[in-house]
Amino acid sequence: MSEEQVYHIPVLLHESLEGLAIDPEGIYVDVTFGGGGHSKAILSKLCGKGHLYSFDQDPDAEQNIVENEHFTFVRSNFRFLQNFMRYYSVEEVDGILADLGVSSHHFDDAERGFSFRFDGLLDMRMNQRAGKTAADIVNDYTEEKLADLFYLYGELKNSRKLASALVKARAKEPIKTIGDFLQVVQPLFGKEREKKELAKVFQALRIEVNQEMTALREMLLSAIEVLKPGGRLAVITYHSLEDRMVKNIMKTGNVEGKLKQDFFGRIESPFKLVNNKVIIPDEEEQERNPRSRSAKLRIAEKIG
Repeated sequence: MSEEQVYHIPVLLHESLEGLAIDPEGIYVDVTFGGGGHSKAILSKLCGKGHLYSFDQDPDAEQNIVENEHFTFVRSNFRFLQNFMRYYSVEEVDGILADLGVSSHHFDDAERGFSFRFDGLLDMRMNQRAGKTAADIVNDYTEEKLADLFYLYGELKNSRKLASALVKARAKEPIKTIGDFLQVVQPLFGKEREKKELAKVFQALRIEVNQEMTALREMLLSAIEVLKPGGRLAVITYHSLEDRMVKNIMKTGNVEGKLKQDFFGRIESPFKLVNNKVIIPDEEEQERNPRSRSAKLRIAEKIG
């Protein structure tokens, strides 16, 4: 299967659309346009006043924009969901979909610096027009700050060793490429778990570069404001940090998961869960699209 085809295979497509319970004349937002797979499927169900707004900050995604009177592409990070809905004079929407995964397309592009399988510049920015690169972070952050990000976002037990090794190495020469970076961190992992641990290191850097957890928090809080009563929020996550945040917002209305109860002890939340049990791809989808193997779909409905 070609890279181009994989980029366009949407994860949990049928389940996402079913979860959104699409009204053909409703207003929907796909906050992660990417290859356009989910958006195209939503558009195929819209007519009349129905409209879809799709967000993406990555210039690569713009190659997949579709010409459709029911479609508006928003060149922005999804953290600005509420601002852009105001800009387009949209008071409330019927559904919001988020597929939080990084596509195979990004991992397969050596120039983007997302994968340890290639050499290239240590970049990792989703929006290559702005912001710090992974190299900036590795060379500029204090040892303590580096250790914190590897521990928090990569859940790496040897985060302090990693940070210390990087600080020593950069004192001799700046770490600019994936090759430079691997030369420093690879010896710190045993051969049997090397790939899994390196994936966590790269995940931690990517999350920090793109401020993913902050952006996700802002988008989820905006979703509460933007959704109409009865509107649906469907989110596909790929690692425990983002899944925890999504689960918390759906159950409690805040990302920390702090329970608020009324006088009668009932949990106060702006959402009710549509699927009490998390939805995962079946074996056939996992075989067809390896990217889906760690995917989890959660769906909630805004309470009136």
